[in-house]
Amino acid sequence: MTAARTHRTAEEIGRTERGPRELPPLGRTKQVPLPDVITGTLPNGLKVLAAHRPGVPMVEALLRIPAASPSPVADPEWTAGTEVLAETLLAGTASRDRVGIDDDLAAVGAELGVGVDPEWLQVGGSALASGLPELLDVLGDVLTGATHPDDEVARERDRLVERIAVARAQPRTVAREALQRLRFGDHPIVSEMPTAEAVEAVTAERVRALHADVVVPEGATLVLVGDIDPDAAIAAVGEHLGGWTGDHPARRLSAPPMPAPGDVRLVHRPGSVQSQLRLTAPGVDRSDPRHPAFQLANLVFGGYFSSRWMENIREDKGYTYGAHSGQEIVPGGAVLSLDADVAGDVTAAALLETRYELGRMIAVPPTEQEVAAARQYAIGSLLISLDSQSSLAGTLSSLDAAGLDVEWLRERPARLEAVTTEEVAAAAAEFFAPSRITGVVVGDAEQVGPRLTALGGVTVEEQA
Repeated sequence: MTAARTHRTAEEIGRTERGPRELPPLGRTKQVPLPDVITGTLPNGLKVLAAHRPGVPMVEALLRIPAASPSPVADPEWTAGTEVLAETLLAGTASRDRVGIDDDLAAVGAELGVGVDPEWLQVGGSALASGLPELLDVLGDVLTGATHPDDEVARERDRLVERIAVARAQPRTVAREALQRLRFGDHPIVSEMPTAEAVEAVTAERVRALHADVVVPEGATLVLVGDIDPDAAIAAVGEHLGGWTGDHPARRLSAPPMPAPGDVRLVHRPGSVQSQLRLTAPGVDRSDPRHPAFQLANLVFGGYFSSRWMENIREDKGYTYGAHSGQEIVPGGAVLSLDADVAGDVTAAALLETRYELGRMIAVPPTEQEVAAARQYAIGSLLISLDSQSSLAGTLSSLDAAGLDVEWLRERPARLEAVTTEEVAAAAAEFFAPSRITGVVVGDAEQVGPRLTALGGVTVEEQA
């Protein structure tokens, strides 16, 4: 009779008769495999970045146009209009209808998509490298000749209203909007989603007027990454987009005010069984010499699965499926964000443990072992994130928007390698101090309010 096999724990598997198995030493980090980036600017003001990235016979294209509202405050009508503009940009031109655009793109294995936010209108997609001229021809056609037909505007407007209704019922949307208002007040950056009423009022005439106002080349940047000759690609852009004109430069979004420290605001969401915890503080701009130390300090606190905050409120306490901290880049700087969704009955406990972990970043600074692990994760994840043409194009585009270039990216591993544990500890003490933090909690105030307010530093938002 065969004896029953016993289950071995992970600790037992990792041990031998002579003690724990030793892990092999980590090797030196490889150089980031980045191509040279060729830059050109067309007479119409369009900036073009082109990089040769072979491996697959494709090219990735990403056009970013500054699309800020001319109003100094949040403007629901502008947000609604640009959303409908983005939805109908590929709906047809004087020479191609929607089907014609799709057919011409499909013929060269291409696709295009459009997105918009308070800062940018973006048109992005990919094609077979040999089909770049055809992709640029379609792109030039929609940029200069999109007609935004009345029936397409009406159809997309109705779909957008439905999507907004669904999104506004989601607690994460409520939390995001509450956090943005707390951070930035009435600055236009808070207008990430229009109201249904504003969308319903958008007309085709308004969309066409917005196209002439927003879709302009001066100040825009087109990034091309793929199996291409960069100089030939820039010449092709000039051929197909050189006729794109505008009577003014694209409008950049002004820098918003940084969030001020203060009480956490409790936003009442009746009947909610979960609470959304969203905390924030000013972050560190990528050009700041303290940025590498801040990045490692953030990883130690809550930036990846092995972080202190995750270990506490997920692994140890079981309050959440996930907790994450990181930076959001905004014009003129960055903001730190701490996100976790927790059950209603442990909302106060989760906030208490979060404050504890923030304080522990000062009282018990990151150790050599924690910093080494965070450093390896940061460099390794950077290498992985740049592995595809699309990810490299997106990174180059976002860096260009911040006034940085590929050399900043190329030197990033060396900067991370050079950071000392003492510098990470200093960044932790400076940027993760509980006294810098504010934020929102979205939940049922009747259920979670008494315990939260008893903790102190929590204010219940007055209902309109």
